[in-house]
Amino acid sequence: MKKAVIVLSGGLDSTTCMGIAANEGYELYPLTFHYGQRHSREVLQAKKVAQHYNVNEHRIVDIAFLNQIGGSALTDSSIDVPTEKDDKEEIPSTYVPARNMIFLSLASAYAEVIGAEAVYIGVSAVDYSGYPDCRPEFIKSMNETINLATKAGTTGEKISICAPLMHLTKKETIEKGLELEVPYRLTTSCYNGEEEACGECDSCQLRLKGFEEAGAADPIPYK
Repeated sequence: MKKAVIVLSGGLDSTTCMGIAANEGYELYPLTFHYGQRHSREVLQAKKVAQHYNVNEHRIVDIAFLNQIGGSALTDSSIDVPTEKDDKEEIPSTYVPARNMIFLSLASAYAEVIGAEAVYIGVSAVDYSGYPDCRPEFIKSMNETINLATKAGTTGEKISICAPLMHLTKKETIEKGLELEVPYRLTTSCYNGEEEACGECDSCQLRLKGFEEAGAADPIPYK
């Protein structure tokens, strides 16, 4: 069976990617990163999602160095998580420096070792927070770089970085997920990581807006 590595955060988008890859016939190899984020709730939810899909192996990788360098409201407790949208002309404080580049580099190394032909990541350039590593140009560049830098790429066994949500709104992502019976009840999106989502941070607002526009109820609890 063909294999795919899924960058699984435990959030709505990455879990939708799990559903898409499963529907496309891939054997799933989720990879979750503990990168020093403010809370471990998303790692816990990622474990639940992996169990739901009955995967053979779910790797959790500790790269807490991102916490040590800080520079983001998600990794530095001295920076407050904003409850209002930042100016779209600026990169928001919740941006984690080079996070997706690091994730995709490690995921591609893992893919090469297990013989996976694809790496899935749930980035979108439509309804998103304005991060530079969620743009089509970045994914295209990483596709080229990874296949120049790996044995697999230079011997004709290319690894594809797949971003199936890239051009979808949050509404369209949720509609796709509901069609594939993605277990959104197991996901988390809140930047604060509490048992009940705050409903105020940028991530919560995008999620709630998506469910409302999709005409569906969000199955997770909110304060």
